[in-house]
Amino acid sequence: MTEAEEAGSCPKALARQVGDAVESLVSLWIAASDAVTPRLSRHQLKALTAVRYRSELNLTALAETLGIALPAASRLCDRLEVAGLLERVAHPHNRRELQLRVTTQGRKLLTEVAERRSASLAAVFAAMTPAQRASLEQGLHAFREAHEPGPNRPDHGT
Repeated sequence: MTEAEEAGSCPKALARQVGDAVESLVSLWIAASDAVTPRLSRHQLKALTAVRYRSELNLTALAETLGIALPAASRLCDRLEVAGLLERVAHPHNRRELQLRVTTQGRKLLTEVAERRSASLAAVFAAMTPAQRASLEQGLHAFREAHEPGPNRPDHGT
């Protein structure tokens, strides 16, 4: 039995193969973010991304989103602010509260990271045959469907 056949018939074997693929994907993902300047830590990049997509975030909400303590979030934002990637601005409805915003430079950096990641993935996909790409797409779709709760799944509504 080939490795692919074993994985297809044995969930544990498939789980090992997916784990290996995820490690490769994470490596590719990290390399793309490490290639930009200024180089950001994983937490800094995650914070910048969170602020970009949730413009209502203040420091407390960011700390909760990242699962870190408020002083750590404050230091993280201090470093991003010094780098010109993030700014703290007065909340439009509450002058005592500050909102976090990604600067133009921060948005450019996030765009560059996204473009590098897409280019790296595209290079990997280009090395695959059309049939392999189609099979991957089908498998990812099936994974999403199996993972997401639906009306006919036992975990629906929990």
